[in-house]
Amino acid sequence: MSEHRIDAKNLTVEWIDRGTEPRSAPDPNFPAGVDLDLTRGETKTCQTALPYPARRCGYFLVSCSECGFQGLVTTAGRADDPRSIKIACKLRTGN
Repeated sequence: MSEHRIDAKNLTVEWIDRGTEPRSAPDPNFPAGVDLDLTRGETKTCQTALPYPARRCGYFLVSCSECGFQGLVTTAGRADDPRSIKIACKLRTGN
């Protein structure tokens, strides 16, 4: 697991290396990365910083020990990689 600040203690982030380098240029609209908001308006949420930028192409596996959320976020080792993620609590939304 990559070292970084975890804002929500129930979230873990593991980076899965695909072992490939990016093949295209980063999106110039996001020169400092993107903050992912997957909450869809829900109010009970968790948020954490992600290692930014990722070393190369791969995935962040984000898991919550409280509600059981698991999700993959792609990375490319570029300036437009995600730098944080905010998720809705599955216990609150019933999803």
